Amino acid sequence: MQVVIWTIPTDSGPIVVREQLEPEDEPGILELFAACDDWFEAVTGGPSGPGDVQSLFYALPEGTGFEDKRLYTVRDGEKIVGLIDVVLGFPHRRACAVGTFLLAPTHRGAGLGTAISRVLLDEARLSGLDEVTAAATDAWQSGMSFLRSIGFAIGDADPSREPQHTRASGAALRRATLTLTSSP
Repeated sequence: MQVVIWTIPTDSGPIVVREQLEPEDEPGILELFAACDDWFEAVTGGPSGPGDVQSLFYALPEGTGFEDKRLYTVRDGEKIVGLIDVVLGFPHRRACAVGTFLLAPTHRGAGLGTAISRVLLDEARLSGLDEVTAAATDAWQSGMSFLRSIGFAIGDADPSREPQHTRASGAALRRATLTLTSSP
């Protein structure tokens, strides 16, 4: 598998987005998850744990396979400061679903998420995708605001589709949808 790397210029220096996790990335992912316990507490009702790294590889929607999974790390120098989990071909062949878009608190609020999104959404357009979906939860309002700011429409809550970990937090889960056009 070819590793895809994007370098994104920011005011504080270049940030690298890299597709494909390596075994040596696990300590950095665990550190990121620990730093993002605010998100885990809000969304899942509890802190992160070692099993959360393993579930990144195995959590797939019905009808998809491991070959559809893409995991991207966001790196500031050697430090992993973000993680993006995407499943291609879901909920339909020309779509992808973002399961997690996580940035360390030290890297939030400065436009990095928007810059990364622009690059990945451009790549999605170029590859022929026409829709991106993401999970949005009432428990993480900054995430819902972020999704709206980059053009996603947030749907109504659907309790029948909520994964078990989201039900534990007591927050409503919503599907966010972005229709991709041929140009941004």
